[in-house]
Amino acid sequence: MQAPAPSAMMHLSARSDARGLRQLAIHLSLLLGAGLLVALLPGWWKVPAVLLLGIAQAALFAPLHETVHHTAFANRRLNAAVGWLASAPGLFNWHFYQQFHLAHHRHTQDPVKDPELAPPPPTRLPGFVVKMLAIPYWRARLRNLWDGLRGDLSAYSFINPATAPRIIRSMRAMVAALAGLALLSALLFGWEAPLLFWVLPQLVGQPLLRLYLFTEHTGCSMDRNGLTNTRTMLTTRPMRLLMWNMPFHAEHHLYPFIPFHRLGEAHAALRGRLAHLHPGYARWHAEHWRTLRA
Repeated sequence: MQAPAPSAMMHLSARSDARGLRQLAIHLSLLLGAGLLVALLPGWWKVPAVLLLGIAQAALFAPLHETVHHTAFANRRLNAAVGWLASAPGLFNWHFYQQFHLAHHRHTQDPVKDPELAPPPPTRLPGFVVKMLAIPYWRARLRNLWDGLRGDLSAYSFINPATAPRIIRSMRAMVAALAGLALLSALLFGWEAPLLFWVLPQLVGQPLLRLYLFTEHTGCSMDRNGLTNTRTMLTTRPMRLLMWNMPFHAEHHLYPFIPFHRLGEAHAALRGRLAHLHPGYARWHAEHWRTLRA
């Protein structure tokens, strides 16, 4: 069975600033609401508030991802501005990630050329736990930023040398902005401010994002067939809302020109052809955990 030709799905390709801004407003409201809880709740009540803020911050990966494809908004500059800001809390620079992610689309599931497979997904329980704790993620982000700060991105084969100077400038600007904001907030509100509103939310949020992202291709075919090399998760509506419809991931990989707000329609057209549909993240990880233990 083959997927419809891209030309057959072009009627779903129209971008919309209004839909993108509406989705962004929802996400910003979640961030603001969780931030207010962190600020106002006393004592140990801050713990669940920090967790909520961490979830909302980690989910900024969704607009980062969508803007890389310039499908969050019709306006390209708006895509770049929102994407750059969304990438900063997780230290995953927008211009760097753009090259990383487009290489992933060009070489999906290619063990040599797909940057998401370097290193390969863990096949044993200890490696899985380490990855889900986001330890490799933070190690990679710090290494990327250090390479950007020193002006040498030659270690990354997916970065064209012609685009490297722009990426380096963007990475340096991001580090300067984050350092400046952290220092300013500490001076104005005390050292607890950057800790409670950025560092701790990221440390608790990124492991949850690892659990989410790990389902997208793990256990799928290692070939170029978009119907079999990517998984769509049939999750809840709130989850789809939080993640800008990214759970429709096979649909996105087959037609990356379709904006997030039309992926549900793409799913309706493709559902019967997709090899990997799963009813939920918790159930998938429970099954995968049993496989790793075995």
